Amino acid sequence: MYDYTQWNHIFKLDPNKDITDEELELICESGTDAILVGGTDGVTLDDTLSLLVRIRRYAVPCILEVSNLEAVTPGYDFYFIPTVLNSTDPKWIVGMHQQAMKEFGHLIHAEELVMEGYCILNKNCKAAELTKSDTDLSIEDIVAYAEVAETLLKLPIFYLEYSGTFGPIEVVEEVSKVVSQTKLFYGGGISTQKQAEEVSQYADTIVVGNIIYENLQEALLTVKAVKKGATK
Repeated sequence: MYDYTQWNHIFKLDPNKDITDEELELICESGTDAILVGGTDGVTLDDTLSLLVRIRRYAVPCILEVSNLEAVTPGYDFYFIPTVLNSTDPKWIVGMHQQAMKEFGHLIHAEELVMEGYCILNKNCKAAELTKSDTDLSIEDIVAYAEVAETLLKLPIFYLEYSGTFGPIEVVEEVSKVVSQTKLFYGGGISTQKQAEEVSQYADTIVVGNIIYENLQEALLTVKAVKKGATK
């Protein structure tokens, strides 16, 4: 079993987006710690399963982020289960999770299930709209959500999600000060080696997604940046 708590860099692939075999090979052989499969919309079981089969040609760990129960399939190393802490709709805090356990709890080993406490902070992104997230938050508000994740809920992961835009580095820095047992993940808008280095000073793990489909060579450079520059 892989130890996700030691990962510094993850590439996130959207099953609803096209990627060639050659591009996928570069991603999987890049030195990244894991491949996370997930997306906000248009994700189907066929697409999720197809991408899993292609990734399985390589030795890299593979995770399914469960945001659509119809797209869940056995065969992944981990199943990351997001709970959106700043959602105003209970469905995204605990509702879907109860349904997931009802349908799939008997099929997946407990050690493969990992809860992520999400804080979605880009009000213009699809994820914020879908989950009805309250994004009008101060740094103090965000830090308090991190403290809820670590101290009250004892979640293994607190995920700062800026989804398509690069978030303020001071937010990542302040959150990093209040989490120790809970791992701090950052995702959103990382498109350069410099940004990867900057965020990895404070986040335990960075998640790199959109830039894969826009500038693959720049995406690959983020792996070296984190492996060289991670100090936390």
